Amino acid sequence: MAKKGSEIIVKSLENHQVPYIFGIPGAKIDGVFDELEDHGPQLILARHEQNAAFMAQAIGRLTGEPGVVIATSGPGASNLATGLVTATAEGDPVLALAGQVKRSDLAKLTHQSMDNAALFEPITKYSTEIQDPETLSEIIANGYRIAKTAKKGASFLSIPQDVTDGEVNGEAIKPLATPKLGAASKKEIGDLVERIKAAKLPVLLVGMRASAEAETAAIRHLIAKTHLPVVETFQGAGIISRQLEDDFFGRVGLFRNQPGDMLLKRSDLVLAIGYDPIEYEARNWNAEKDAHVVVIDEVQMEIDQFMQPELELIGSIAQNIDYLADAFKEPYHLPKDSLDYLATLQEKLKIDDKNQERGQDGVVHPLEAINVLQKNVTDEMTVTVDVGSHYIWMARHFRSYEPRRLLFSNGMQTLGVALPWAISAALVRPNTQIFSISGDGGFLFSAQELETAVRLKSKIIHIIWNDGAYNMVEFQEEMKYDRSSGVKFGPVDFVKYAESFGAKGLRATTAEELDAAIKEGMDTEGPVIIDVPIDYSDNQELGKTMLPDQFY
Repeated sequence: MAKKGSEIIVKSLENHQVPYIFGIPGAKIDGVFDELEDHGPQLILARHEQNAAFMAQAIGRLTGEPGVVIATSGPGASNLATGLVTATAEGDPVLALAGQVKRSDLAKLTHQSMDNAALFEPITKYSTEIQDPETLSEIIANGYRIAKTAKKGASFLSIPQDVTDGEVNGEAIKPLATPKLGAASKKEIGDLVERIKAAKLPVLLVGMRASAEAETAAIRHLIAKTHLPVVETFQGAGIISRQLEDDFFGRVGLFRNQPGDMLLKRSDLVLAIGYDPIEYEARNWNAEKDAHVVVIDEVQMEIDQFMQPELELIGSIAQNIDYLADAFKEPYHLPKDSLDYLATLQEKLKIDDKNQERGQDGVVHPLEAINVLQKNVTDEMTVTVDVGSHYIWMARHFRSYEPRRLLFSNGMQTLGVALPWAISAALVRPNTQIFSISGDGGFLFSAQELETAVRLKSKIIHIIWNDGAYNMVEFQEEMKYDRSSGVKFGPVDFVKYAESFGAKGLRATTAEELDAAIKEGMDTEGPVIIDVPIDYSDNQELGKTMLPDQFY
């Protein structure tokens, strides 16, 4: 019995056990929305397609399975672009479906006609337009599989209206087993153990592909056995547990001025595990081109003048790390002078974190805000972070002890991700408190989704670091030109803004008020916005790139 294309689309998503689909309807794709009324993934209606793509991206990052987003033709499709390029750059699996004009109109200057597949081809892993209703399910299956295989990213499918509405005689394909990556040979593992033993100061640089559940468990097993020092990228946050905190030497990204940078510079063997250059280019942490690098990853390293690994173990990260840990048959210890050096870095890291300066009257210093947040966030909670000066402060000073509980956009550095990501985190982790952090500029990139959060009764506390400017740009302009331009904007009453959406709005002008507001927010059903006037007077310290000679 023939079925409509829209039925096959939804049945294919059901077969892949897709829990949610985010998007906005339109005439060229409304057959799918009509089908979703009866069965299929839970539809989360968004207020902008870009934000719907961010929500799908967060599902991909939090679960490892592709998040699904759907939009109509023309600007509905093109509005997905920023979300999909962010997902692809940052290794998050997404399957995007977009409506298209009828096949007979594709070559005409008709309403909302454009070459969707060509638009998305450069910014996704897979982009195609479906021309035959009988191929709908197989192309969805391939797009889904491509999105979740290394290097993970976005797949985009353009579906003409008459394909969605057309007849299909075949059945919806059920997902096949995911291909499994293998491990390196015993000899390669043994050779790496000898390299580590021969080095004076080996260090692990753990990145975004090392932060999945199995990979994190394997790395923790290795660290517990060897106590090798570890540096996280921003997207590697939370790989190192509380129990292994003495082996953690901070995060690196953006500016080369952190204890982790000092350690990478001093090290004579860097094990880059699941690290992607887009997180923090090797030209930053290996500016002198003298690092000895071994790569353990699912994909080959991109080679350039600053990244030329001496060995690459490509395959299952978790298996290779487990085998590496098991290959240490005898107790392993770093040399005493290396331990002494690491002790100085640990002390510097603790001093930097505890330097809780008071803000000026009526404003809160970033370290005060982080200290208050740290006291209120438990390990199972999720914190999503937008892009801005707050993201640098958070990445350097906020501790997270479980993977993918502290989320950053460190590939595209995309403004507006925090609130949409938080909405998805509240869906995936419904019995925990979700926090999201943004600046006042970035918040308004996606603030309309506050209505979505209210509708879903999402357990979100969104904290706005408010300074009236695009400050991450401002302080860097001032460092370059001794002045800033194009960064100031007018005030917004975020308390009233929150209340107009049916959310609770609070304002905190001191650390004590912020602590009280967070506690009130945690006792509130649904989303809460906390407006925090922030003191960014120390921001230029963030950009200093010189490393003290004594730490080399």
